[in-house]
Amino acid sequence: MSYAERIEELLEDLSVFEDWQERYEYIISLGRHLAPMPEQYRRPENLIRGCQSQVWVGTELMNGAFIIHADSDSLITKGLIAIFVRLLSGLTPQEVVAADLSKLDAAGLKEHLASTRANALTTMANTIRSAAAKLT
Repeated sequence: MSYAERIEELLEDLSVFEDWQERYEYIISLGRHLAPMPEQYRRPENLIRGCQSQVWVGTELMNGAFIIHADSDSLITKGLIAIFVRLLSGLTPQEVVAADLSKLDAAGLKEHLASTRANALTTMANTIRSAAAKLT
């Protein structure tokens, strides 16, 4: 599935919920269903700096696909990183770099998150894109 299809599907999924409490619960459920992060990626160099919670992001290139392994010690933050895994993992590094992440703004996440979590969202995106750019 392309990035455009993935973001459209996510936005449709989020639009089903009538209020932000339900959307938060959905985002938390995404985090609960995130594949366990292999221990080899839970290293200090994979810890994202500047996040209120601990967030680990490890990446690898597997058969030409950019694979993201992630985890967090916070339920909502784990759900937010799960969104990036859903949107970007499995694409090529070039597709990840080219992905228009501003389309995620249509979900209204940044407006409804605490400023520290909204900043973490940007930091997560930048970290993932940077890792993909190193592989192009």
